[in-house]
Amino acid sequence: MNAAIIPTGAEILAGTVLDTSSAYIMQKLIKYFPDCIVTKLCPAADVQDIIINKIDICVKSNPDLIIITGGSGGGHRYSSSLACDYTHSALSEYLDKYNASEIYGKNGHLWCRLVCGFKNDCLVINLPGPYAEATAAFDAFLEAFDMNEIDIVKINNQMINAVYSKYPVSEVL
Repeated sequence: MNAAIIPTGAEILAGTVLDTSSAYIMQKLIKYFPDCIVTKLCPAADVQDIIINKIDICVKSNPDLIIITGGSGGGHRYSSSLACDYTHSALSEYLDKYNASEIYGKNGHLWCRLVCGFKNDCLVINLPGPYAEATAAFDAFLEAFDMNEIDIVKINNQMINAVYSKYPVSEVL
């Protein structure tokens, strides 16, 4: 298996926030798939066209799996003071076939849209930016993933449920 990780976010790109999720994902990929070749790309800015371009360049190198971290939230859709998040909308536009699930909450952060789908034969998933959510979603992905029969609905549902489990019921609408 060949996998690529693309972190997103102005805060990751600027070095204001440390990208801890990529290291966790790499460690898990190598544990589950010992022969896996993992490539971590430089972070992408929170701009839809930049994200699509970065994914497209990555797809052309023919990986089996692309994992994108960050950009799954509501951010600017909730408040103009919050960061822009475009990964989920970029994937919805770019992928050939996809499944998406959403969580709505009482704050700008807790609106999460995760997308799981295909571009050509490459499976592409996005994870939330916050470490606790990203690691929970990725662990759920690994539990649901079957290389012989990839069920994007099952994968997506398990990932969104894992993120949902990180919040008290009182915070979720």
